[in-house]
Amino acid sequence: MKESSNMKKIITVIGARPQIIKAAALSRAIQEKWDSHLEEVLVHTGQHYDENLSAVFFDEMNIPRPKYQLEVGSGLHGAQTAKMMIDLEAVVLKEKPDAVVVYGDTNSTLAAALVAAKLHIPLIHIEAGLRSFNKSMPEEINRILCDHCSTLLFSPTKSGIHNLENEGFKKGNAGPYSADNPLIVHCGDVMLDNALYFAQKAQETKSLPAEISGDFALATVHRPYNTDDPQRLKAVMQALMDIYTKHKMQVVLPLHPRTKHLLEQHLPEFFDGMKTSPALVLCEPLGYLDMILLESQAKLIVTDSGGVQKEAYFFKTPCIVLRTETEWTELIESGAAKLSFDLDKIDQHVDTLLSHPPQEWPAFYGDGKAAEFIAEKLLQTL
Repeated sequence: MKESSNMKKIITVIGARPQIIKAAALSRAIQEKWDSHLEEVLVHTGQHYDENLSAVFFDEMNIPRPKYQLEVGSGLHGAQTAKMMIDLEAVVLKEKPDAVVVYGDTNSTLAAALVAAKLHIPLIHIEAGLRSFNKSMPEEINRILCDHCSTLLFSPTKSGIHNLENEGFKKGNAGPYSADNPLIVHCGDVMLDNALYFAQKAQETKSLPAEISGDFALATVHRPYNTDDPQRLKAVMQALMDIYTKHKMQVVLPLHPRTKHLLEQHLPEFFDGMKTSPALVLCEPLGYLDMILLESQAKLIVTDSGGVQKEAYFFKTPCIVLRTETEWTELIESGAAKLSFDLDKIDQHVDTLLSHPPQEWPAFYGDGKAAEFIAEKLLQTL
């Protein structure tokens, strides 16, 4: 780190695999252009930590290892968030940052937001303004509370800015900025930055699983409403296998550890059948480069992940979203994705997306330079 009289320090808090990916874009921008002006201290709460789900990403994406690894682990929402707040408060008091940066909508995001607010440290929320309009989702509560604690709010989409305005935020506020006088900015999506940056590397260094023959679909399933009820979980997996039966297309399914555990615990015989089925290519969780290679070459993606449905759009791959709603509403409105919590409709959506794929892919998520924009704005405002 180069020394500078006007050096600003930010603490970046991450806790789950998608946040590692998002943080990579800003870390890269700082390293390449602003390392003499911005010092980044990376903190991993350990909310989700698995060697395949987390550690490999730091190596693969050339992200500095976290200075602090809190190892909070899983647990009930209240206990997990409280433990994070205790540990994060100690880190913030020690480091004395100029700002705390958070991504998305996890409990790690909420914990860091509350700590920053209580200590009167400016909070920077990247992916601000996203709304599913379903407050039964913990993520929705986390998004809203975090936004209303923030000093700088960076929204990846124009719809996110619209949502913030509907909640009382004002565009064009003059500084100095605070939680009472926040700045809201449309910046584009840092995930697009990474997709563009790493896509070529993935094509050059990675290959598709050998079991794949011909066209294939990619699926990810991990959210509790698709996994915690054994009958629902079985129906989801059967719907994926039906894609092969009806459309002669294998489904590549990287199994989240939690999903795998629930299959082994509640549906052992059915899971054994999945392992031998020609319909599925089962694999362990994949690194980022392997995932974007699959996303870019799949004919279809089926997912309940917010990040994967958006990456599907980056690579112009039609997507079925196994949810009742999505915070990425423009995907549905454009016809690039179909909501399908009702599993009986999956086959209909597969037919539609394969026979009549979207012809236009508007640039909802910017130009791939969101992280550079964010870093420059931080220097201007902190």
